[in-house]
Amino acid sequence: MLPTAIPQRATVSLRRNGTATHRLYSANLDQRLEVPVGEVGVGFAPYLTGCLELSGVNEGLDVHVASDVPSGGLSSSAALEVATLRALRELYGLDLNDVDLALRGVEVEHEYVGVKCGVMDQMASSLADTGTMLLIDTRTLERRALPFPAGAQVVVIDSGVPRRLAESGYNERRAQVEEAARLLGVQLLRDVTDVSRTEELPDLLARRARHVITENARVQAAIDADAATFGQLMNASHASLRDDYAVSHPEVDRLVALLQAQPDTYGARMTGAGFGGAVVALVRAGQVAAVTGPALAEYGAQAAVVVP
Repeated sequence: MLPTAIPQRATVSLRRNGTATHRLYSANLDQRLEVPVGEVGVGFAPYLTGCLELSGVNEGLDVHVASDVPSGGLSSSAALEVATLRALRELYGLDLNDVDLALRGVEVEHEYVGVKCGVMDQMASSLADTGTMLLIDTRTLERRALPFPAGAQVVVIDSGVPRRLAESGYNERRAQVEEAARLLGVQLLRDVTDVSRTEELPDLLARRARHVITENARVQAAIDADAATFGQLMNASHASLRDDYAVSHPEVDRLVALLQAQPDTYGARMTGAGFGGAVVALVRAGQVAAVTGPALAEYGAQAAVVVP
């Protein structure tokens, strides 16, 4: 996997309140929730209470949350989990390094939120920076920072399309990928390098597996790619996400196509779990306005540039 960080942040403040109840406040939602210690709660609460429970908190805390990370494909939930766990590490002196924090955030998603996510979002939130890409081997958790292609910069755009069914859709895709791996006799589809093996599978599973296998190959190819090649890999990735993995959205596809059509764009793709949300593009350095201006003018929906 090859994520990077964006400059937006989630901030979490904690204090002991001397009760047996967690008092939670989201500045973004202007919403207050009270959850008894040992319970999970509803709404935004599980992202926080899951962190508290897994960290062994047995006293009431006041938790204040503020975030400017846009929701929908930019790891806003992972940022919230990592920020909460960092605050808990500081308050209680927890013996957790930044990888441990990421893994605990994944556990929160699995056990309390109900999304069977992988480790990328939490690893990126905990370990990545805005100046490099973070190459992650999700089997070993080995990682190294890579430079962006020379002469290019990243643009992130919120498509304005609310994500629908992203959580259930993600869990469904994960189950399909795991079934494809089982039928092919491997633990993970990364262990399949011959994409023709997908022909052994039923059509739906073949398409899901083909995306994973070819996406892994694209990540490997991107490691040393120049801007033009990297952009081509991004374009191919979006086509695969749209056609084989089936997690895109018609309006997101239209925005991606408009960005791809700009002369100073190297490549563009959806990002995140899909079904709406954000788009990322690689453009010629210094030409962000030249790319986003015409594309968003024609797109005409509630889209906004998030980065830079």
